[in-house]
Amino acid sequence: MLLDGHFAVTEANHYELVYNPSNGKSIGRTPLCDRLVVDQVVESAYRAMPKWAATPVVDRARIFFHYHALLEKHFDELAVIVTREHGKTLAESRAEVQRGVEMVEFACSIPSLLMGTTLPNIATDVDAETVKHPVGVCVGITPYNFPNMVPLWMFPVAIVCGNTFILKPSEKVPLSSVRLGELLMQAGLPPGVFSILHGGKDCVEALLAHPKVAAISFVGSTPVAQKIYTTGTANGKRVQSAGGAKNHLIVMPDADMEITVKALAASAYGCAGQRCMAGSVAVAVGKAGDPLVNDLVELASKMRVGPTDGNDAIDMGPVIREEHRSKVASYLQIASEDGATLALDGRLVAKSDGFVIGPSIVDQVSPSMRVYREEIFGPVLSVVRADDLEHALSIGAGCEYGNGAAIFTKSGYAARQFKQHFNAGMIGINVGVPAPMAWFPFTGWNRSFFGDLHIQGMEGIQFYTRQKTTLTRWPKADDSHFDPVWKSNR
Repeated sequence: MLLDGHFAVTEANHYELVYNPSNGKSIGRTPLCDRLVVDQVVESAYRAMPKWAATPVVDRARIFFHYHALLEKHFDELAVIVTREHGKTLAESRAEVQRGVEMVEFACSIPSLLMGTTLPNIATDVDAETVKHPVGVCVGITPYNFPNMVPLWMFPVAIVCGNTFILKPSEKVPLSSVRLGELLMQAGLPPGVFSILHGGKDCVEALLAHPKVAAISFVGSTPVAQKIYTTGTANGKRVQSAGGAKNHLIVMPDADMEITVKALAASAYGCAGQRCMAGSVAVAVGKAGDPLVNDLVELASKMRVGPTDGNDAIDMGPVIREEHRSKVASYLQIASEDGATLALDGRLVAKSDGFVIGPSIVDQVSPSMRVYREEIFGPVLSVVRADDLEHALSIGAGCEYGNGAAIFTKSGYAARQFKQHFNAGMIGINVGVPAPMAWFPFTGWNRSFFGDLHIQGMEGIQFYTRQKTTLTRWPKADDSHFDPVWKSNR
């Protein structure tokens, strides 16, 4: 735990084991802190808030310039930690760390982005101005699938905006967050401005109800995201809560099949499918269906699947836990029972000591099937057949999620129709994972997001600030009220 600028081992009544997914071995344990510890951490952040908010924004940003240099210096180390506790390939971990570094670069530009607006003489002799103020103690509750990047989505922006921040990382992957905190302390951040708190459900509920917490940022599954949003807002907090997804990838008959298949495989099987921007439904339009499935099976069946820790020659790593591997495998059985065709069965991949399951392709899926409707969060790609573009758009319109979607086509008309009408907040045109970079908001729709202001970009700055408008009138002074000495020397 990081409290008042110092790291300490926290004793707790309950712990959760931390595993290396590549070999199934425990590499640590996470304390599940109780409400007394939560109160201690929140009070520390609350005490640090006034002085930090009064620190000039240029000085706040300057610390993150130092932090950026430290992240670059320790880049490879940070990637290895992600692979060790999550199971991603090293290339995927490096990409994750890079996305996080870009958020710090964005945070360093905040002095320019915090500038307010003015309008002189909005009424006779009245000037108006609007300025941005920090909101207070902010909390980030982050998931296991991006243990480095998602915390960096949140706390650099919140802190440079003048807030104090408490990070509650996933109890499954605490090591990346601890290392990020160590480097932030080395960068010179004052005690209490950034804290790390470990815990489970009880810890989260205490944060959601704490009267001195002003804002909550969350990334996770849709049921939990909705719970975080409703509970947090009921307690008077501003909340941005990103949930799950069922991202559709539309493949038109005119698509370049070689490029498309590679993009779909990267989207569906990158990070073993454990990301909210993974492509999980391929909608094959018209004659694209059979060639798409055949080529996907050929490519995916050749992927090298196995442990990633210390092994760079792997295309897809394990999932996070044994119970999650069992859950993913169960969906393949359900799909088969519902009448779908298992074109590629990931359960047949060679067993290992880690939590490995291979890439799977489920063909002839209908929107009524569970494999289509529910978020699996694993390397399973469902293929739905559509007659034409309008049919494909109607399939997407019935999806309760709305994170991202992509179309693969050479037709400008099809791309424009898709861009204008598909039911999702992040759109890719011949791009398999349309996740925006730091300067643009992560704009999930529907049940993929609960709140008003999204993470990243200017919306992130808006979320971590509140506006104050001042109207000013200065009447002309009556010289008779001033000291004659002053008048004689003016």
